[in-house]
Amino acid sequence: MKKIVLRFLPACVALACVAFTACDSNSGKADSKPQKKAVAAASAANLPNYRYVDIDTILSQYFLAKDYNEEMLRMQTNMEAQLKRHENTIQSQASAMQKKMQNNGYLSEASLKQDQEKIANLQNNAQRDAANLQNNFQSAAMKAQQAVNDSIEAFIQEYNAKHGYDAIFFKNATLYINPALDITDEVVEGLNARYNKMKK
Repeated sequence: MKKIVLRFLPACVALACVAFTACDSNSGKADSKPQKKAVAAASAANLPNYRYVDIDTILSQYFLAKDYNEEMLRMQTNMEAQLKRHENTIQSQASAMQKKMQNNGYLSEASLKQDQEKIANLQNNAQRDAANLQNNFQSAAMKAQQAVNDSIEAFIQEYNAKHGYDAIFFKNATLYINPALDITDEVVEGLNARYNKMKK
């Protein structure tokens, strides 16, 4: 089955964090549900033995995916806060050194070099911390994506075992497909019911 791309919020702290996006290509279009309901009234016996899902809708409504999005947002906020603390510490030390130089506070070259090395160490620590935070974010994002992928794929297997369709497609992989074949709402409902049951 085609891998599903989970939407996560990108970490915007000048880090090259991976952003997982799933763009809804139909977001600007009018709601097609009235048309879908009208077509769905046709006899199921006249429909082909395959169905489709809108993965963007599933990811936006599946509670597990939403919980992971919130978790990634918390990680992003924490990352930004930690990097901001590093930035403030470095700026404070640099300002203090500049003021000391202007006031002729350095009595020797050695004392000036000592403060320069202190700032350099702070910068190195900040870079190392940024790299660790980035790696942790990417690792957590990949694990979350895999967990959601596995959950959806496992549910589809269970769902199809009961319905016996020959194929279940992604809507965005088609140019046109009969709206009566859409099982997205059923899948979202089933996923969330299973997730709520597991959380209890």
